[in-house]
Amino acid sequence: MAEAIIVSDLGKIFRIPHEKRSTLFEHITGVLYGKKGYEEFLALKNINFTVKKGEAVGIIGENGSGKSTLLKIIANILRPSSGSITIIGKITPFLELGVGFQPDLTAKENIYIYAAIMGLSDREIDGKLEEILEFSGLKQFQDAKLKNLSSGMQVRLAFATAVQTNPEILLMDEVLAVGDMDFQQKCLDVFQRYLKEKKTIVFVSHDLNSVRRFCSKALLLRHGEQVAFGDTNEIIDKYVYGVDDKAKHAKNLQSESKKEEQKSVDGKIEEKKTRWGNKKVEITSVKFIDKFGKENAVFNSGDTMTILINYDVNATVDHLVIGIAIYFDSDMLCYGTNTEIKGFDVMSKQGTNEIKLCIHNLSMMEGKFKLTVAAHSIKHVPYDWLDKQFSFNVIKKGNNAGLFEIPCEWKK
Repeated sequence: MAEAIIVSDLGKIFRIPHEKRSTLFEHITGVLYGKKGYEEFLALKNINFTVKKGEAVGIIGENGSGKSTLLKIIANILRPSSGSITIIGKITPFLELGVGFQPDLTAKENIYIYAAIMGLSDREIDGKLEEILEFSGLKQFQDAKLKNLSSGMQVRLAFATAVQTNPEILLMDEVLAVGDMDFQQKCLDVFQRYLKEKKTIVFVSHDLNSVRRFCSKALLLRHGEQVAFGDTNEIIDKYVYGVDDKAKHAKNLQSESKKEEQKSVDGKIEEKKTRWGNKKVEITSVKFIDKFGKENAVFNSGDTMTILINYDVNATVDHLVIGIAIYFDSDMLCYGTNTEIKGFDVMSKQGTNEIKLCIHNLSMMEGKFKLTVAAHSIKHVPYDWLDKQFSFNVIKKGNNAGLFEIPCEWKK
């Protein structure tokens, strides 16, 4: 199979300027003493991989790992600082929404501008205009100024135009994370069609299930460096579990959990910038308890998990509320609740107290999850707010796809 994208020893350095020198004297002395007016930030280092024609490749990694920077270099929006990249085929990037769009022009006029940037002639756009408007669902708004359209409408307009350029290589950055459900389904339909047509797709996503579903290969980045490139399932397991298989991961996490348990015997929580409140109520420890009554940090999907919260009431408070929020990959809110929502009266007598949240069926499929725990008043005055300071891992059971396990059964 012929190559579509070849990346060799790719690197990217950004210059971050220091505070501006306000006088000529400061500038001259800076030059004389060899002081740089900037810091160098290494965004990408020694990236090497090849995408063959007809392959779908997902780029994964935590925020700040260099995913979007790499995609922009492939799209020729940014130039690499070192190494080389070879593109064989017509490429269409769908990256930053609004690039090339003019807010004071109409939706129809912007279609012509955006499609021209993508390489289409006016005659070609004339032939595709109706299809673009139909796909985007904006036919009745074609003469409205872009600035009067919602951000979701602008997304649909840009995507509908981009896919009509008939690229051989499609680049997409988190497109499945924006827009409504209908738009996301259209994105998925385009993916399916492109795969059937043996076109090349490279896309960045935090949605690991979409990467598993569509991509035969994946690239894992961490802090600008290439961790691994290869089979999608193997790369995602390496990202989620930190090792090459789940058994090793579970063993490692159990070991880490015991270490954390030993370190947290005194019940103290490390002070961080992600903690705030007036400390009228102070959360002193948060622990995850498994079905055996042991403190743990790794659970199987479907397990029972109890969140044990110890707190000190240091002053008289009125109607204390304690709540939690669970996040996937630090950004996606999966679930949130509190004692007020559940109609549970919290013990608020001065001194040391304890409360438990029992989750009878941990329905997450797999991944790393962060927990926020907060104590606040009924009017949301924070007493002690610990934002995403606690973490646990879930290991998937079975072969179902998605973020959550939903109890169901097939019947005749």
